[in-house]
Order: sequence, then structure tokens, then C-alpha cells
Amino acid sequence: MFPSIPLWEVVSTPFKRSQLGLFQGKMKQYGNSVPNSKHKTRRTWLPNVHNKRLFSDTLGQNLRIKLTTRALKTIKKHGGVDNYLLKMKPELLGWEGMRLRVMVREKQQAAAAEEGAKVDS
Repeated sequence: MFPSIPLWEVVSTPFKRSQLGLFQGKMKQYGNSVPNSKHKTRRTWLPNVHNKRLFSDTLGQNLRIKLTTRALKTIKKHGGVDNYLLKMKPELLGWEGMRLRVMVREKQQAAAAEEGAKVDS
């Protein structure tokens, strides 16, 4: 269940909230708000985050995940959460993504081992 240490070392933590969901590399951005008077005011832009329930075919259950709209588009492009988790770079997944990836991989390996045992007997 617990991934090895090198697996977690790839994940960086510049924006901690992004580690608790699938943000696909999106982070808080900083800049200036500049009106007509040219008086600059510092401000921040946050990623467009939504709480979604996505069905995992491998795990056979709904996963409640915080994710950005960019991640949601990529999940649809890859054909589901399982494919997304297995194909994405670890740097873009974060802690939660890596935890889900390990769960999906373990379930797939267990299913493959069970299938191999059925074929042998």
C-alpha cells in the first residue's frame, strides 16, 4: 500500500494544496492588477479547482478528488482516471495522484496474478 521512498522524492511541494488533488502542475500565480490609472496592485490567481467523483474501473469504485479543469480534460483525453494515473509523469501527479497510482497498479497486479493462477490450474 505504501509506495517506496524514491517514488515520493519525485514529487515537489511548491504549492501544498496541489498535493492533495490532481492539479496537473497548476499552481498559484502572482502578478499585478493594473487599472487605467497605472497604479499597480499585487494579486494572486488560483487554479480552477473542482471537487469531482470519478469512477475507477480498476478499483471498481468512485473516487472523490479535487482536480483542475485542465486535469479533467486530460482524464477525458486518456479515457478515464486509471489510464491518466498510469500515463502521467510523477511530477504532475502530486502526493494524492501517486497514492492513487499505487492503488491502481497494485489492484492490476493482483488481478493479473489471479488470472495467471486460473490459467495454470
